[in-house]
Amino acid sequence: MTDIIIIGAGTAGMTAALYALRAGKSVMLLENDAIGGQIASSPKVENFPTIPSISGYDFADKLFDQITSHGADFEPFEAEKVIKEEDGTFTVYAEGEEYHSKAVILACGVKHKTLGFEGEDTLKGISFCAVCDGAFYKDKDVILLGDGNTALQYAILLSNYCSKVYVCTLFDKFFGDGAHVKTLLSRDNVVWHKDVYATAYLSENGKDLSGVSFSNFSTKQPAFDIKASACFVAIGQKPNNDKFANLVDLDKMGYIQTGEDMKCKTLGVFAAGDCRAKAVRQLTTAANDGAIAALGACAYIDSMVE
Repeated sequence: MTDIIIIGAGTAGMTAALYALRAGKSVMLLENDAIGGQIASSPKVENFPTIPSISGYDFADKLFDQITSHGADFEPFEAEKVIKEEDGTFTVYAEGEEYHSKAVILACGVKHKTLGFEGEDTLKGISFCAVCDGAFYKDKDVILLGDGNTALQYAILLSNYCSKVYVCTLFDKFFGDGAHVKTLLSRDNVVWHKDVYATAYLSENGKDLSGVSFSNFSTKQPAFDIKASACFVAIGQKPNNDKFANLVDLDKMGYIQTGEDMKCKTLGVFAAGDCRAKAVRQLTTAANDGAIAALGACAYIDSMVE
């Protein structure tokens, strides 16, 4: 029996593990995706206190090393279902395995939103991670879809080695840090197309992306095609919390509803990070959520003993 099972090993989940371990609790993390979650694919982090600059991968790697050095257990499995038993403990089902705990912290983050166009899963040249795949397109023309901080960072990164970066946005402005916008627009090889949206992926051979078709967002009329070797999609994220609906309340967007204490409607269940409903989703707020959730879970377990 583990004291706390944490579902998700992003910043929120790993921070929760750190605080729980330092409080003397045993911890197991379940994560079937990249350690670090969304931040692991960020080319540069410059807004975390005391750290002037670090890659998202290195940040996640250091945090993982920190929690494992304190004794955290880790399993690379996807949690599929969580049940609260009659005795108040929890059973977590994950890829044919069962794990048991006294409390559960949901820190499962979010997934990339997709366009759903034909070829999205089969054409070479479509990516949701410029850090992972950008270098493959050195000296090539590429397209970047998105207008937030992730899109801005991806576009800046791509502009360092791609011949041309076509940045396409629905509106005539970006919704990210002003410093990122200033840097991006200073690059000579960046072309910004405003008030447009993608309508289809193009391919000349059925295997490789050759471009993307666009329409005008205001008129909804076809606008133009852009020829490119790759398209990087950074249009936001969506939660995947439906499988925990038996334990939590979800808002209309599918995010977990909690108070500032990170407690869910089921005693012993807490949520932290991007998977919960909140106004700001940043590295620091994820760490904040994780710390609060862990301390709450520890207090809950201690109250059970009493």
